Amino acid sequence: MYLLPQEVEVWYIIPTIRKYLATELVKNHKLTLEKTGSIIGVSKAAVSQYLNKKRAEKLKMNKEMVNEIKKSADKIADNNSIGLSEILRLVKVAKEKGFACEACKKYNKGILDICKGDKKY
Repeated sequence: MYLLPQEVEVWYIIPTIRKYLATELVKNHKLTLEKTGSIIGVSKAAVSQYLNKKRAEKLKMNKEMVNEIKKSADKIADNNSIGLSEILRLVKVAKEKGFACEACKKYNKGILDICKGDKKY
């Protein structure tokens, strides 16, 4: 059995991106849990779980992705309406920089025989 690359995105990559964004927005930009949740598309309770390490703990972002997330958090703090577009950008960056492939290597080894790490997936 294997997961499609898109399933890895939905179950692992997007929650991890949201967790790191939530942490940046709350701790470094002093946004409330409620405001942060509305920006990144989750509940206030989900933001609390991200901050308390009870959700999205399976993947760790590499330094390159952390830097991209910090850039996005800075932009979002200045303009709250761009949360969705920044999350979409970060998913694209995760693919381009190979972070998505790292997630597949960890949770979806069988698919790598098929996709060969091709970033178009």
